[in-house]
Amino acid sequence: MIRPLSLSLLALTLVAPAPAQEAVDAALNARIRQEGLQHSQVAKTLHGLCDLHGPRLTASPTFKAAAEWTATQMRGWGLTNPSLEPWEVGHGGWSNQHVAVHALAPFASPLHTEVVAWTPSTAGTVRGSVARLDFPEEPLPEEFETALKQLDGKLKGKILLVGHPKALPVLLSRYAPRLEETELQKRFDPTQPPAPPRLAVDRGAPKRPGALRARDVERRIDEFLVAQKALARVNDAGMRNGMIRAFNNRTFDLAKAVPTVVMRAEDYGRIWRLMDDGLEAKLELDIRNQAHPALTKGYNVVAEITGSEKPEEVVLLGAHLDSWHTGTGATDDGASCVSMMETLRILKAVGAKPKRTIRVVLFDGEELGLLGSQAYVKAHFGSAENPLPEFGKLVAFFNMDGGSGQLRGLSAFGPAAASQVLRELLVPFKDLGAVGAIHNRMRLPKPDYADITTFSHAGLPAIGLIQDGLEYSDYTWHTSVDTVERVPVEDIARTATIMASVAYHLANRNERFPAFSKDDLPPIPAMPMPVSEPKTTVK
Repeated sequence: MIRPLSLSLLALTLVAPAPAQEAVDAALNARIRQEGLQHSQVAKTLHGLCDLHGPRLTASPTFKAAAEWTATQMRGWGLTNPSLEPWEVGHGGWSNQHVAVHALAPFASPLHTEVVAWTPSTAGTVRGSVARLDFPEEPLPEEFETALKQLDGKLKGKILLVGHPKALPVLLSRYAPRLEETELQKRFDPTQPPAPPRLAVDRGAPKRPGALRARDVERRIDEFLVAQKALARVNDAGMRNGMIRAFNNRTFDLAKAVPTVVMRAEDYGRIWRLMDDGLEAKLELDIRNQAHPALTKGYNVVAEITGSEKPEEVVLLGAHLDSWHTGTGATDDGASCVSMMETLRILKAVGAKPKRTIRVVLFDGEELGLLGSQAYVKAHFGSAENPLPEFGKLVAFFNMDGGSGQLRGLSAFGPAAASQVLRELLVPFKDLGAVGAIHNRMRLPKPDYADITTFSHAGLPAIGLIQDGLEYSDYTWHTSVDTVERVPVEDIARTATIMASVAYHLANRNERFPAFSKDDLPPIPAMPMPVSEPKTTVK
């Protein structure tokens, strides 16, 4: 029995008729289950995308190859219009070809590192003594200036360890890899009011009053090391169990940084402690990076099943194809890409004929600031305040970017009626772990943290997949162990199976999927007041 709207929600509108139960094609759902669970292609697709075409850093040769492979794969399944939609990245590309770092003294051993993107190569194999830069985690300008001045004129030809090793206490408890059923039932309880709009916050602001922002500290250290002619920079990974996260030189200008690696905490801490004993440390580095000045475009990959009656109206399925360069981008966000691709493959395989178009779009540039999704929305939809003709044609956008755990529910940026529709469409898949749906009014002042916010910021109907976390936040997110080994393919298969049904039924509804009206759409909140920049004379 499908649960009607709760009394508390009905009370919000005083008197309202019971909502019509969603029409569900049980025969098609059975075929979707058979294809998605018994004839799944997710393991094969994941292998091709991540083992063969990973990692997929934006504006790198490997990303372009992955995008072309993905379009070819979907063309082979019989999907319509598989193509790459280009957009301008704003700078040239980069890739790492080789990195080898060894300790020469006070011990001899290979060291585990990852290269920071958009930093230069070493001049062949280089050797140098190690110096250390130590300052508080959120330094005041005078503290930072003092730390740099102590090294002024002393770094030419040396390798700098940047920052005291992060303390990593032994964990006495493990994270919960799957969401608890009781918590999910509470979270998706339709009688609960929607979460309040998220307040605009300045995420880059330091907690310590008067402290420098982290990005300014990074930039000034790079400038200082270039001016001092340092040989290389080494950062502490600050993570447990040998994990490493390595991001990028934010200027994307290789001349504004020295060769830079992130070293696993176990190696970094060992060297630091031995230097505390008064021992001299020496390292050997061989880093070979490649700039790609001609690779200035990003590429969103699209393909679809064209609607039979209203092809101009679109149900959009999204994930991001790009990844960082350390692992192979399997949980972030390869598994999601595979799930959305598999969703369309299933529908094509069972002969589904949706009335509206169901399209997959795999974004580039998410990791560099949601660049691909912003380019896509700008080109196709505009915003509620400045709409393009296609703005009113988007039925719903589904975004998956929460690791490789299975779908447990949906969260819609839209009215209560939107979550009611989704809730009913998920009922047939309760046995596969689907619990329910909620709605929210979270329109942010600007796109932030995931591609779904690009759509909700524009006022478009956006739906996020809520997934089991598994090892994502604690272990694989942006790390060197983000590989196929961390993906349970049965979770991806279940998600794709559920999404195939949900997407089809939304595309086949007699009425459009409920979305905010112009009058009810939350306004764009104001940006937080900027934090005044502390001044420093360090150059």
